[in-house]
Amino acid sequence: MSRELRNLIFVFVLCGSSALSSSCSGAGEKAEQSFDYSDYAAVLKTFVDANAMVNYKNLKARPQRLDTFVTAVAKLSSERYDKWTEKDKIAFWLNAYNGLTLKVIIDNYPIKSSFFKSLVWPENSIRQIEGVWDEIKFDVMGRNLTLGYIEHKILRVKFNEPRIHMAMVCAAMGCPPLRYEPYVGERLDNQLDDQTRRFLADAAKFRISSSNETVYISSIFKWFKTDFVDKYLLDKNIGNHDKEASAVLNFIATYLDQAQQNYVLAGRFKIKYLDYDWSLNEQQAEK
Repeated sequence: MSRELRNLIFVFVLCGSSALSSSCSGAGEKAEQSFDYSDYAAVLKTFVDANAMVNYKNLKARPQRLDTFVTAVAKLSSERYDKWTEKDKIAFWLNAYNGLTLKVIIDNYPIKSSFFKSLVWPENSIRQIEGVWDEIKFDVMGRNLTLGYIEHKILRVKFNEPRIHMAMVCAAMGCPPLRYEPYVGERLDNQLDDQTRRFLADAAKFRISSSNETVYISSIFKWFKTDFVDKYLLDKNIGNHDKEASAVLNFIATYLDQAQQNYVLAGRFKIKYLDYDWSLNEQQAEK
């Protein structure tokens, strides 16, 4: 039986006698495009608290729903993926990155620190896991990919969406908060905007000090400043800041109240990048 015939039978069963109508064809197309994030959603609901902190100890003890999600990520066919909208694709890769990061943490939990790495990074940190971004591989759609490849070769390259940096969570306190729900294409814009506002509302990630004419921003905006240029560069630079910094500042200003926005866009300040906290985003009660 051909794939097309199987799909037609599925749509007919789903929609009854109207299966060949245009409206019911839309239902079949929707079914073809959807991805079941229910297992990942259950993981987030069960093991992530209101402060976006993760109970890794309990997740390691009960990994079944996360393992089911990881298996589904592996089994997704490229033919099915190719039919998705761009927003559906971005949502998938964000969920895959964040879910696989949870997986690599519990696979190495409790994290064993090394003497030399602990001279630079916190002992309880993803940084202590050897090859975590460039050597450890996961099956995604039948391809063996690293977390670094997902971030730098797919999300940053194939999509012109700098808000991904407000959504990718590398299991560190300096990261954006791990969202309490999966990303989905139809609500992606609202979700990413909400993530950005939450990120910028955290004084450890962004704050303005007008008294010493300094704007403090996360190092994320230093590491990935070029990603903001295409969408957020203005006709002229902000103050004495270069084009990359100006694009970042314009992006940030979009999410501020009017007074803060006016201050940032005036540009009469220096930028200081905040130290990145690589401590594990772990619920304190576990320790």
